[in-house]
This record gives sequence, structure tokens and C-alpha cells, in this order.
Amino acid sequence: MSPFSDMRNTQTQNDAIWKALGDSTRREILDGLAKRPQTTGEIVARFGGLCRTNVMKHLGVLVDANLVIVRREGRVRWNYLNPVPIQRVCDRWVSNHVSGMASAMSRIKDYVEEREARQPKQSRMANRKSRLKSESENQKPGKARTNQ
Repeated sequence: MSPFSDMRNTQTQNDAIWKALGDSTRREILDGLAKRPQTTGEIVARFGGLCRTNVMKHLGVLVDANLVIVRREGRVRWNYLNPVPIQRVCDRWVSNHVSGMASAMSRIKDYVEEREARQPKQSRMANRKSRLKSESENQKPGKARTNQ
């Protein structure tokens, strides 16, 4: 097997996960399974507005994405959440973007705190009073409020 076929397989798996997570009904099913494993009948009962066939289609998408693992006990079908693919997506996509934003927010916070520390206390107090006065004027009855 070539590295390119591995990459295509990973991409296909990621696409299936995103497709599965892209639907609110499927996310609700996963939320329920995160609390405890459920039979297909229990899942169908939770979604009174959907027929059993539609719920089964949603479960099929979740199973294809490897987000749900099915175990049969006689005539009963138990559905279990498989959190591993979600964690992989989080590690691959979400963490990369969040860490960059968190780092940027941390730098902004440090900059503001440094700036405030350098600003004389009297000046900070004057700025706060001015800001409070401006806010209270915007809150007076009869005065049109503007969204900023």
C-alpha cells in the first residue's frame, strides 16, 4: 500500500466524519450515546418526529463514519459511541486552530496589561470615569442606543 492511498483513506474517513457531524439529528444521537449505550428502539423513541427508517439511515451514516459501534444481542441492536474518530478530528483540526487563537488572545491580554501597567494611575482613573460617564449617557431614557 502506498503512502498516497493511506492519505486518501484518511481523507475519506475525515470526510465521512465531517458529513456525519454536519447533521443536527446525528449530533443528537451521538449526544445520547455519549451518556450511555442505547438500543435502536430507544433511539427511535427519542425522535418521535422521525420514522424508524430515517433513524436507521442516520445510524448508518454514523456507523460508516465509525462514530457508532453496533453490537447485536439476539434481536436487540445496541449502539455505542466510538469517541476515537471525534478525538482525531479534534486533534487534527480544532486543536491547531484553537491553539493559534488562544496564543493570539494571550498576547493581546499581555499587551493590554503591560500598557495599563505603564500608564499612570491617575490617567487610568480618568479613562475609566470618562468611559463610565459615556456609558451612563447612552443608558439615559429617551436617548437612542447604538450598537457598537
